Amino acid sequence: MEHIPLWAQLLALFMLLLVSAFFSIAETSMMALNRYRLGHLVKKGRRGAALASSLLKQTEKLLGTILLGNNVANTALTAIVTALAIRQYGDDDRTLVIATTAVALLIIVFCEITPKVIGATYPERIALPASYLLNVLMKVASPAVWTINLVVGRLLALMRIDTRPEAARMSTEELRTIVLESGTFMPQKHRAILVNLFELEDITVDDVMIPRHRIESLDIATSEQVIRQQLETCFHNKLPVHEGEVNRIIGVLHVRRALSMLSRDSFDTDELREQLSEPYFVPSGTPVFTQLQFFQENRQRIAMVVDEYGEVLGLVTLEDIIEEIIGEFTTTAPGGDGGLRWDEDDEVMVEGAAPLRELNRRLGTEFPLDGPRTLTGLVLESIEELPEGNVSLRFGNIVVEVVQIQDRTIRSLRLHRIGGAPTASPAPPDDADVS
Repeated sequence: MEHIPLWAQLLALFMLLLVSAFFSIAETSMMALNRYRLGHLVKKGRRGAALASSLLKQTEKLLGTILLGNNVANTALTAIVTALAIRQYGDDDRTLVIATTAVALLIIVFCEITPKVIGATYPERIALPASYLLNVLMKVASPAVWTINLVVGRLLALMRIDTRPEAARMSTEELRTIVLESGTFMPQKHRAILVNLFELEDITVDDVMIPRHRIESLDIATSEQVIRQQLETCFHNKLPVHEGEVNRIIGVLHVRRALSMLSRDSFDTDELREQLSEPYFVPSGTPVFTQLQFFQENRQRIAMVVDEYGEVLGLVTLEDIIEEIIGEFTTTAPGGDGGLRWDEDDEVMVEGAAPLRELNRRLGTEFPLDGPRTLTGLVLESIEELPEGNVSLRFGNIVVEVVQIQDRTIRSLRLHRIGGAPTASPAPPDDADVS
């Protein structure tokens, strides 16, 4: 080292710092690459992405090459700095301590922390160009890396450590977390649709169906005048038709097919029966995602939900399920809940039978969905008795006030939002604030 000019040693020191920093920044950026984003770039034909993906499939060789180059550079750095220190200040313990401290600082600051932070911050910008040089270095260092990996493999085998990678599996919850944390990479509306898709397995047709008392149906056992009047004022395209009581569903009427009969002076029920299509029944508790598949397989759009005794509980349509995925989009019937929104005083009147899922979707509340399905059910569960007068309960920042009770049933309630935030963080039933 004494015969090498000082400028050459300093130049070698600088070059070794760059080499060590390159291996550090390349290692971090390659490991920090988003594999899904990388796969997308490969499909788009990015050559650097294809090369980086190929290198990552040889992780053992890639890391062996990087660590070999990094350690060789750091060892050479230590030797040069020590030689420079001895040449300038002499060979004593104090000089060696200073040289060791100086080289440690140089490696930590310029070859480890700084490049690795940059690599983790801009993995794609750095890893794709670096993959070209890494590919060449892997081929050049292949014999040395193979020998080192062979020794390491034998050592791990003696320690009975299995180095075979586990099959990469991702649970639904993990995938859901990825979607929620996608940030600016995905529009908020798209994230909401994907999250709703994940939740389809957790909800049943009972959660999205139209309750029995809110079903608009046609009783074929009534007079022609009543039938005619109902068809003329019907808002829906399809009507369940029953004979007498609602549980005796005999078919589904396409209203457009029956409109021609309205122009006649009279028609009989037999003609109306001929227009009916077979009713489609599904059992209570059917998962919504399964029902969506059933609709597709059976080419149906409307189904009657029945319990184990065949009693009609409600009606579910294809539109109801689609709204659970993409949000509300259908036109609401007159007298329905189309006006379900907060007024200027942050209040809204709702029916007691209003489903909690529907309130959460339309009003932005967060009523619990793991218990009662309706607002009346939530109130009764909280106070554990039928209220005899006006009762108010508070769930988070939502005050629920019972307004009308009829025939031992809560008919209507008023919701008041405190603070303007559209949430209702529910308290446990025992802790509900009742007044």
